[in-house]
Amino acid sequence: MPAITVENPLTLPAVAPPAAPEARPRPVLGVVTAPTGFEGEGFPVRRAFAGIKYRHLDPFIMMDQMGEVEYAPGEPKGTPWHPHRGFETVTYLMDGTFVHQDSEGGGGVINDGDTQWMTAGSGLLHIEAPPEKLVMTGGLFHGIQLWVNLPAKDKMTSPRYQDIGGGNVKLLTTPDGGGLLRLIAGDLDGHSGPGVTHTPITLVHATVSPGAEITLPWQSDYNGLAYVLSGRGSVGTDHRPVELGQTAVFGDGDSITVRADDKQDGNTPNLEVILLGGRPIREPMAHYGPFVMNSQAELRQAFEDFQAGRLGRAPGPVPHTTPDDAAPTAD
Repeated sequence: MPAITVENPLTLPAVAPPAAPEARPRPVLGVVTAPTGFEGEGFPVRRAFAGIKYRHLDPFIMMDQMGEVEYAPGEPKGTPWHPHRGFETVTYLMDGTFVHQDSEGGGGVINDGDTQWMTAGSGLLHIEAPPEKLVMTGGLFHGIQLWVNLPAKDKMTSPRYQDIGGGNVKLLTTPDGGGLLRLIAGDLDGHSGPGVTHTPITLVHATVSPGAEITLPWQSDYNGLAYVLSGRGSVGTDHRPVELGQTAVFGDGDSITVRADDKQDGNTPNLEVILLGGRPIREPMAHYGPFVMNSQAELRQAFEDFQAGRLGRAPGPVPHTTPDDAAPTAD
């Protein structure tokens, strides 16, 4: 990790830190540790946003770190057929391969460094699985899946895919070359990533060299989150410690600061961190399982449409889903 890199970051465009004294550094409101669990057919995940109130996440709903895991032959796993409605899923792979398919005949393959951006919108059935070769041989698998909410006006938009190859990601650095920034979506200091979003967001995968500190301009009307994929470091100007599996929540301001510890583990040469920000939608949210809507009535309609086959029909069995205890996400 990671798949997308360059030999000399100083050959890349540099992101300038915001000018002082006008810029306000964002304070760190808190740091939470992701619990571990299993998803789909049993692949390991860390639930990056568990324990964070939605008012700090909006427009993001959840994020799972998938792996990092070295599969033995026969071990790689995926997800069974499942429905989605009302939001977008963003799958970014750093290592490994995933094959995805939907009930409308769409799909494809994402490899090291690629991103599959699926707008579920009005709804479809979807499956993700490792290719046969990976199942037979085993190998390294590591990525994230991020759920991004859609505003009410876009919840029933037609489904679409964006397959963003690793070579299309915008590569940037910091003035001293201490940070390599992969801009997947959104804008950063006048640079734009390839991902097209309904909800304005910024998504960056940053590699920070040992002892280096990066301070990035951050849109003041966006929230700010930093999730540590690997390594150790600190966040904020008061250098709050963070490590693998922890998410930092930033408060209001114009910049975010991340620093890598001088010494990292032998198998983790740098601090790897996902930086996220988005303009809050600030609409009511009703979320249960694979559906994210604005009201309980819309949730019930989503379940009815799914059970009636109006979200599509898969060639294999789909899970039984019931709305009995569907409830809006609090806060």
